[in-house]
Amino acid sequence: MWKERLDEIRQEEKRYGRDINCGISEEEAGTFIKAVKDELGIALPEEYLKILRTINGIEYNGFILYGVDEPLLNEAPNQHINGLIDCNKVWYENEWQKQYLFLGEGSISWYVYDLKTKMYYELDNPSGEAGEEFNDCESMLDKMFEDSLR
Repeated sequence: MWKERLDEIRQEEKRYGRDINCGISEEEAGTFIKAVKDELGIALPEEYLKILRTINGIEYNGFILYGVDEPLLNEAPNQHINGLIDCNKVWYENEWQKQYLFLGEGSISWYVYDLKTKMYYELDNPSGEAGEEFNDCESMLDKMFEDSLR
């Protein structure tokens, strides 16, 4: 479902003469995996990498999916990317937040991967209380895109 919602966003952006970001290459994925391990000490979930191979981050209607930090890319993206490494370094200033890998955000939510339970959550921002739980990254992204299209 998330790909259909992404197509809706793509069409909406085209109406205003804007292109969304392309997916990352295998070379960029390898560089990103190593950088996340080196900088954050975390192994990226393959589900998230699969999404990045389709769309490398997006900011739309108040919702942000983090992508590969721009210095790690071979080519400039179509849109600005909120880099996963840089964003997580900010969120990790609070010790309790280190249990999560932050994958995106909305005006009142964080979209995260729980490193212990291997589950995906929408957390309330700023309290950090868990809201909706997702079995996989695609379900979480679908909810994020659905909300952004409202």
